[in-house]
Amino acid sequence: MKNDRKDKILWLSQMAVLTAIIIIMAFTPLGYLRIGPLSITFLMLPVAIGAILMGPAAGAILGGIFGATSFAQCFGLDPFGTALLSINPLYTFILCFIPRILMGLLVGLIFKALMKLNEKVILPHMIASASGAILNTVLFLGALILFFGRDSYVLSIFGSVRNILLLILSTNALIELLVSLVVGTAVVKAVLVALRRVKPRSDPAISQEH
Repeated sequence: MKNDRKDKILWLSQMAVLTAIIIIMAFTPLGYLRIGPLSITFLMLPVAIGAILMGPAAGAILGGIFGATSFAQCFGLDPFGTALLSINPLYTFILCFIPRILMGLLVGLIFKALMKLNEKVILPHMIASASGAILNTVLFLGALILFFGRDSYVLSIFGSVRNILLLILSTNALIELLVSLVVGTAVVKAVLVALRRVKPRSDPAISQEH
């Protein structure tokens, strides 16, 4: 009972910290690198970290928070998002939320599956961290093309769906992947070292040496 309460407090504390990080990053230059119409985002980092440390459900919740901040950007903070909101508010809402929720959920599931195959922490964490960037790009890009791929405004900016794919995959996806792989893995590794002091060593995600 005491351990359960301690685990719950730890889970809530981690969730609060990661939520605060997402919000701070979302509304400061830390969260976005604005190059061209589509901003490069690093907000998938705390989502992926939460999914790895706390599981798929936490990843989905943090993904929803990421989505909420992304939707908030559409109210004048991001020109492209603001334009999409004026075109179709419902599609924009779905575009902001669903890909991010799925991303957080899937990162957690990927990590759990990898830990069953290989309990040596560094490899599952590297793959799961990188998957956050890949999933964020693929899911967001797919939703963007599905909902707005034929819109005249979007086509006037990019020219064609092919150009959207080339732009995102050649710039946004590459930078986000590298940052997630390096920073995400390093942060999770550091947090796990700290958690060894408060979590039982029977937990394979914590007890393994790096």
